[in-house]
Amino acid sequence: MNETQYQRKLVNKIKVLLPGAQVLKNDPSENQGIPDIIILFGDQWAMLEVKISATAPERPNQPYYVNMYNKMSFAAFIHPQNEEQVLDDLQSAFGITRKTRISQS
Repeated sequence: MNETQYQRKLVNKIKVLLPGAQVLKNDPSENQGIPDIIILFGDQWAMLEVKISATAPERPNQPYYVNMYNKMSFAAFIHPQNEEQVLDDLQSAFGITRKTRISQS
């Protein structure tokens, strides 16, 4: 799976977790370093910078913008290895609690 495919799957997951949310893709050629997606949910917003893995390199300005937007609302780097935690944090930032997951083992 490449980053574009992962991003598409992630957008679908976010739409399920946050019914009614608008999930928009930012144009990377417009402003270098602006996070990949913005999530509009009611009167709240968040931004996510999508990476294919925990070791994928950060582009210039990405850490700056993620940090700045996180101070304003919520922003984070997200990749398959931290996805569950970031989505939990996102829901928490929006005041949504997830149902407790019960292990099937």
